[in-house]
Amino acid sequence: MQLDDGSIRDVSSLVRDYSPDTISPALIKILLDADLDTLPVVPNGVRIGAPIARTGHFIAIGLNYADHAAETGAAIPSEPIIFSKAPSSLSGPTDDVILPKGSTKGDWEVELAVIIGERCHYVPEEKALSKVFGYAVCNDVSEREYQMERGGQWIKGKSAPTFGPLGPWIVTPDEIADVQNLELFLDLNGEPMQRGNTSTMIFSVAHLISYLSQFMVLEPGDVITTGTPPGVGLGKTPQIFLKAGDEMRLGIAGLGEQKQKVISR
Repeated sequence: MQLDDGSIRDVSSLVRDYSPDTISPALIKILLDADLDTLPVVPNGVRIGAPIARTGHFIAIGLNYADHAAETGAAIPSEPIIFSKAPSSLSGPTDDVILPKGSTKGDWEVELAVIIGERCHYVPEEKALSKVFGYAVCNDVSEREYQMERGGQWIKGKSAPTFGPLGPWIVTPDEIADVQNLELFLDLNGEPMQRGNTSTMIFSVAHLISYLSQFMVLEPGDVITTGTPPGVGLGKTPQIFLKAGDEMRLGIAGLGEQKQKVISR
């Protein structure tokens, strides 16, 4: 856990790990009530992994920003577009992104991720945000050839190992004044690529949680990554795709930053 002074504290004495087995509203209370200044400081240089050890379901939303839909030539959806990322794609915020064998169209997508904190089914929109454990930065790394040119479902282009960098932190809802007014950015090799704000989402976070809960039970630890603003490589003229040696830097206001180097398998 990161404190206001920038130090990172080891909370393993309070919770063995953040996982579907431990995430709950009660855990938030334990963390809020704890004297975090007395916990051990994590030494500099220690790898920061994904802020959740595993997820039962890694749910993604497609084309949830109108200007992103336009840049890819897609129609604005009338209902949320839902697909999945394999849970095994989850990785840490500074881990290398590994392009799959034969990859030619790797791409980036900075996104706001939602971590569910309480089981919900048929939750009304006005109560949906009460089911959130916290928010995090996600890079919905994609392989566009696999996603769009190989038939079937988008999951094929979204699920390679390291294609789901999450973190560095889970920020609890009490730390976020307005989840629908957060700035997002992504730079590639120091050049600005994506700039956006969650205020331009087509479907709000509350709507997405309520909508998804009509079709499935959402469980603690489930991750919902909520779509990306414009500026992806697919939408550039000419198109730009990831190659070995590239570096991505991305973040969301109040949620921290990620940095990944791209390597080839």
